[in-house]
Parts: sequence; structure tokens; C-alpha cells
Amino acid sequence: MTNDSIAEKPDPRPRPGRDRLKKIGGRVRHPWRASQKFPMPNPQSGLKIVIVTDAWKPQINGVVTTLDTLGRILERFGNEVLYITPEKFRSVPMPGYTEIRLSLFPNRRVAGMINNFKPDAIHIATEGPLGRAARRFCRRRKYPYTTSFHTRFPEYTYERIRFPIEWGYALLRDFHKHGEAMMVSTPALMEELTAKGFEHMRLWERGVDTDAFRPIPSDVYDALPRPIFTYVGRLAVEKTIEDFLDLDLPGTKVLVGTGPQAEELRERYGKRKDVVFDGPQFGDELAKRYTASDVFVFPSRTDTFGLVNVEALACGTPVAAFPVRGPLEIMEHAPKGAGCLDHDLRKACLTALEEADSAVCRQHALQFSWDKSVRQFISNLEIPGFDEAFWLRSAKMVEDPFLP
Repeated sequence: MTNDSIAEKPDPRPRPGRDRLKKIGGRVRHPWRASQKFPMPNPQSGLKIVIVTDAWKPQINGVVTTLDTLGRILERFGNEVLYITPEKFRSVPMPGYTEIRLSLFPNRRVAGMINNFKPDAIHIATEGPLGRAARRFCRRRKYPYTTSFHTRFPEYTYERIRFPIEWGYALLRDFHKHGEAMMVSTPALMEELTAKGFEHMRLWERGVDTDAFRPIPSDVYDALPRPIFTYVGRLAVEKTIEDFLDLDLPGTKVLVGTGPQAEELRERYGKRKDVVFDGPQFGDELAKRYTASDVFVFPSRTDTFGLVNVEALACGTPVAAFPVRGPLEIMEHAPKGAGCLDHDLRKACLTALEEADSAVCRQHALQFSWDKSVRQFISNLEIPGFDEAFWLRSAKMVEDPFLP
């Protein structure tokens, strides 16, 4: 990506000296910023970015994977990232979902952490107690921030406690409405949220680490009857895993992961010979399980993307899923051999098995680049009156001809 490829948005408002500042790689200082203690970023030292998230390790899900990988890549380019996560606060488990920790009375400490770090940008990734504390700080200090939409909590809470979905989306609209931008993972999701009344959205596509997720031959499932149909992810009610386990399929169904529904599923399916619970797996061990599977099955209908689908493809394993948001964005234009989407999940599984081509799967996954994803994230930090190219240069994501 070069400076020439970055389209600059027109700004109709008169800004004396703005063009001259841009020519030397600068950006305009807003009136509010002049009164703040936060310094302007130095393009030679990288950006200082705060990422606030209520979802964090040891949780195993796409949100945690995305934010963790984002930070590691930003730091690799020479930027500094401060994570504000539940592990730094007193917390209690979320009722009905003990993996998620709810931080207690975080407002003052969140404000202190941000003040001490003196960030160039703040990104609020989740709508929980920490996200709300950071939002409160930003609004009181008139500090711009971005947010992102990762999870369909209205649908999840409806599944658990029958909290009305429309009320849930009303709460989310209120949370996100004051941010400079709300980042979403796909154009289709953006259209859907626009219809629900959300505004100021920008695309932030997800990526996969194709060095970590690669074909690694192993014998982990050699003792099981073939073919192997595998699900990887949280064992939770919103994933509708029963729709997978109840299918009449040959061979073995494997569940990799854990979650709030784990015990219930073990009680219902643990005695069946065609169902195996393989527990949570990480790193190469997870890649080996993707590779050793014949088909990756994704029964969820409520995910905003479904990063595990791309991880499976990167390991050479075809995907079978419902044609819904998330899998559609990944698989709609996938070549034959990469998998199948169908409202009949059994048919999708058998078609994916019959047409499987590991080389095609791997090639399709390579287009979901983390390099592209991180550049999109940085570009989305641009706020009115600021040069988008300057963000990318400050983050050392493009060459700057004005720097030695």
C-alpha cells in the first residue's frame, strides 16, 4: 500500500494552513486537543493506542483472537498498545456465562490508566463495564474514540433470558452513537445495522494468521471412524451446536472448545460413540485438529463473521455452514472445493466432503490478510480534520517520504 493509494476525504470547511500542514506530513490540531494533555503523535516513534475490551483471555473466541492479533501486529510495526481488560480489575463472572468477567467499579481506574498512557487514539471494542467506563471518560473529556461491533448480544441475551431483541439493539445504538466511527466486519453486516438505525460505520474486515494456521499433518484423529466432522469454538446455546450433533452423518463428530453449555452437551451426547469432546486446543495443536478433520462444521446462525471458518480453510479443511451472515461473507464467492453453504446442514456437510480440495481451501483463506485488516483499523482511526494518511504513516504502516 502506498500514499498514492490512500483516498483523502474532501473537507468543505475552511482550515487555514491545513494544506501546508499536510504537505509536511502533519495534521490539524483540533480546538479541543489544544486544551488536552495528550501530545500529538510523533511519526518517528509510532502510535500509542488504547484498546478497551471486556472480552479477554482466558476466553477463547473470535473477539479475543482478533484484538490480541491486532495488538501484536501493531507492536511489531513499532507502535505501543495498552490493553484495558478485566484481568486488571476486580471482577465477577457474568450470570449464565461465567467465562465473561464483569469488572467492578472501573471508572476511576480506567480514567487513570488512559491519562497516564497519554494515547493518540482510543478504541472501545466491547459494550461491557470497561467499555462504558472508557466511553464515559472520553465523553467527559471530549476525547474522540472509535468502537467496534463484534457480537450479537441482543440475540444472545434473548436466547438466555428472553430479553427483547429490539431493546438490546436500542441499548447498543445508544452506546455506539457518540463514537467517531463504529467498525464492522463485513459490508452485509453494515447494511443490516444501517437498517437497525446504526450510523457512522466503517469497514474493518477480519484476518487470519496464515503462518500459525496452516496444514500440519497429524495422527490426532486416526483412531476415530472416518470421516471427521469438526466444530471449533465456544460451546454455547447461541451456537446451536445441537443442530450439528443431531445430524445423521457417517464417521465422527468432534467438538473442540469449551463454554457454558459444555456440561449440558456432555450429558446429552457424551455416551454416543459418534461424538467426541476434544476440549480447548491452542497453537499448533489446534491447527493439527483442523488439518486432521475432513470437514469443518459451523452451525451458528448468529455470528457477525466466524473467524474459525477462515482458520479451518487456512489449514486446508472445507467449511459446511448455513447461508447466513458471517459464513456468507466468507464463502459466498468461494471456489468449488472450499466448502458448501446450505439451509440443509447435512447436505452442506456431505457436499463439502465430496468436493473437498485442501489446496483450494488454503488459497481461498489467503485473501483474508491480517496485513490488510490492520491497515483498515488504522485508517478508521481517522477523525474529522485529520489526515488519514498521517495515521498510517504514524503507525509505520506505509512509507513516509518526509521522514529520514
